[in-house]
Amino acid sequence: MQKSQSQDLNVDPGPRNPQALDGTDLAVLAELVADGRITNAALASRVGVAESTCAYRVRALRASGVIRQVTARLDLAGLGCPLQAVVKVRLGSHDRDQVGALFDRLVRVPGVLTVLHMAGEDDFHLHVAVPGPDRLRALVLEHVTSHPVVRQVETQLVFEARDGRGVLPPAGRRSAVAGT
Repeated sequence: MQKSQSQDLNVDPGPRNPQALDGTDLAVLAELVADGRITNAALASRVGVAESTCAYRVRALRASGVIRQVTARLDLAGLGCPLQAVVKVRLGSHDRDQVGALFDRLVRVPGVLTVLHMAGEDDFHLHVAVPGPDRLRALVLEHVTSHPVVRQVETQLVFEARDGRGVLPPAGRRSAVAGT
């Protein structure tokens, strides 16, 4: 069984040698980010490599942990959860076991999309999606403030969310950034 980050509170440093990614790897990643369901044949064609090379690259990227998973993006409003919020949590104590227990608890709360363990004034940020204000209030009161280590909670509504550009370099700079 893999040890969760919240148990040891260590952050996964990611790939051990990101310079080993060349322009082809970065192109494969960009195409998979754009369409995780793309076939190997279509991916190979878009990247400009043989299908066998493409399949090898994808396997290697998965084996190295660069590709962790492929997921579906859901329409939260279409699922009946149109209200999104960021819940900022401050702790009264930073005992390792209590922080780990809270982290483990928060990631299992229905409606929680992401839990970030923070440095600075706040200790956790939760991105949540719920059907409405009553459910947001219930989530905070039943699952967050009820934990004995929680000292303060602040909830901020999300008006709109947009995807950022991500970490992959633009197409014209992939080989230069990768060191090839």
